[in-house]
Amino acid sequence: MDLRGHELRPAQLRRVLPRGGTDVAAVVDKVAPMVHRVRHEGAAAALDYGEQFDGVRPAHLQVPQAELEKAASGLDPQVRQAIEASIERVRKVHAEQKPAAHTTELAPSATVTEVFRPIERVGLYVPGGKAVYPSSVIMNAVPAQAAGAESLVVASPPQKEFGGLPHPTVLAVCQMLGVEEVWAVGGGQAIALMAYGDDDAELAPVDMITGPGNIFVTAAKRLVRGVVGTDAEAGPTEIAIIADETANPVYVAYDLISQAEHDPMAASVLITASPSLAQRVKEEVEARYGSTATAQRAAEALGGEQSGIVLVDSLDAAVAVA
Repeated sequence: MDLRGHELRPAQLRRVLPRGGTDVAAVVDKVAPMVHRVRHEGAAAALDYGEQFDGVRPAHLQVPQAELEKAASGLDPQVRQAIEASIERVRKVHAEQKPAAHTTELAPSATVTEVFRPIERVGLYVPGGKAVYPSSVIMNAVPAQAAGAESLVVASPPQKEFGGLPHPTVLAVCQMLGVEEVWAVGGGQAIALMAYGDDDAELAPVDMITGPGNIFVTAAKRLVRGVVGTDAEAGPTEIAIIADETANPVYVAYDLISQAEHDPMAASVLITASPSLAQRVKEEVEARYGSTATAQRAAEALGGEQSGIVLVDSLDAAVAVA
């Protein structure tokens, strides 16, 4: 897309820039019967949906502690080191974000005090249908721990290739973080089960649900909001890169590809004032995306209306576009 020589007004930009369309409302009616059934039938209904959508029915919806320990002990040492570094950094950031109680004096003997208390029990959703996201465990669990939440449960889809367990790396990170309660359930059924629980299966409901997911997960969150608290509605992942002629086109290409391989609806956008960089990045992307384990998915995302290269007159214009 060439915006050079154009006046970049916000309203115009919102109409012409590469953007994906995610209509959560369009799938709410499809997800509502699932949420309703899990509300009334609990774990049995969630397992039925898992068998339908994930192709496997776990022997235990709650992952045994021995499996968490096994996954952690089998983790590649280099991967463990990277995860430990990530946990340390994320924990440091969220420790400093924690708000403090404060009192405002309005008049003698007239004060307003704001106090922050942690949510007691939090459900953390970790996707796993198309890829493994140990980072989602960290970015969900560490803030909850920093806030002082007393009880955490991670829900992640069962994997056919791992006998109905969530991905071993997800289980390993849960063990490293001390999260003992992990449910092998994904999709909208996981959101519903965390919201309503199942007393007979000894699965206690949560007070708040956080974590990214696909459009069906987002729709389920919308349906249970008010029963439980929820975080923001997450759309497909996206990246916008501002770069000039000094950028390494290979690095830029890999950044674009790394987002595209997440999801067919992922958005990868380069914004630059350098036509030569734009051309070189385009060539590098075309030459390299095929080497990823998810080349077909990356190709779909890179070729979608939500992805592209935007040419502008200056870096200031690039900032406006971003």
